[in-house]
Amino acid sequence: MALRATKNQLRGIIKTSLGDEELVPFITTANIMVNELLLSEGYSDDLLKQIELWLAAHFLAVRDPRTSSDTIPGGPTLHYHGQTGIEGLKQTPYGTQVMMLDHHGILAKAAQSSGKVDFEALPYD
Repeated sequence: MALRATKNQLRGIIKTSLGDEELVPFITTANIMVNELLLSEGYSDDLLKQIELWLAAHFLAVRDPRTSSDTIPGGPTLHYHGQTGIEGLKQTPYGTQVMMLDHHGILAKAAQSSGKVDFEALPYD
């Protein structure tokens, strides 16, 4: 299926120094996820396009984190690169927008990890 979001639309919501061709993988990945997980959910084409666009921005922000800073009066300047300890779509404001648009919660569920690790105890010889 053809990509719904365009490079110019992506640049309209997230600033980046990446070239046009470097943006294609983010849009392509978002398109694949939307097609595989949301196409049969009854969302309109317009909503699928918006989800694809914001999901592409999320992927770009994960790869190229946004930087913000705070200056403490008389003290150091603190720089932040994304939110640590947060997984999935909650990691970026773009992912948070995806969760709002995907009101069935399908992409949020797909992005969650169980946080469980299975171990098997082996006999000691």
